[in-house]
Amino acid sequence: MKQAKRMRTRLALDRPAQIAVSLRHAMPTAHVELTHRSPWELLVATILSAQCTDQRVNQVTPTLFRQYPTAQAMTKATPTELEALIRSTGFYKSKAKSLIGCAQVIAGRFEGQVPDTMEALTSVPGVGRKTANVLLGAVFGKPAIVVDTHVRRVANRLALTHSSDPEQIEGDLQSLYPQSQWTEVSQRLLLHGRYVCLARKPRCCGCPIYDLCEWEGKL
Repeated sequence: MKQAKRMRTRLALDRPAQIAVSLRHAMPTAHVELTHRSPWELLVATILSAQCTDQRVNQVTPTLFRQYPTAQAMTKATPTELEALIRSTGFYKSKAKSLIGCAQVIAGRFEGQVPDTMEALTSVPGVGRKTANVLLGAVFGKPAIVVDTHVRRVANRLALTHSSDPEQIEGDLQSLYPQSQWTEVSQRLLLHGRYVCLARKPRCCGCPIYDLCEWEGKL
């Protein structure tokens, strides 16, 4: 009886690691899907991606980056000019305001260089923890867990967390995985939610972690 209980406990503790391994096999490479060539471009693209698909953002940014390739260049943009370029990403008025404010701070306080710490990044207009973690993990190579709507959904369905609060989810995932895996694990959870574990019609058939999923709603 005690041995069986210890075995169940060990298996439960191993499950997060098994999920990470299975997702790695399914997605050997997992990268941010926002097209960018610099920290500045990824910062802008991530701000635009709020309530918008990466595909749509990638359609908008080539023209945007040609006109405003740096933070200094974007400080010269007017809200009307930016709104016209980013309208299709939605919430374009607030995004244009954030981008101009962001550019002013990056160009001024940080001398045109996107900072590489959570504290500095979140001091920039329009940059919250999610955006900061995208930058930290994808371009600065620092351990970072991105919690977006996909990660929140998948982490809850997999019982890796029982919270809807992004910061709590971030903390829960940090406690389950070593720092060296934070970036890759969260990116794979994100992509798994984007393409397989969909909100309304999850593609459970063929899911690489189906047997590890404890979600009672799985098909």
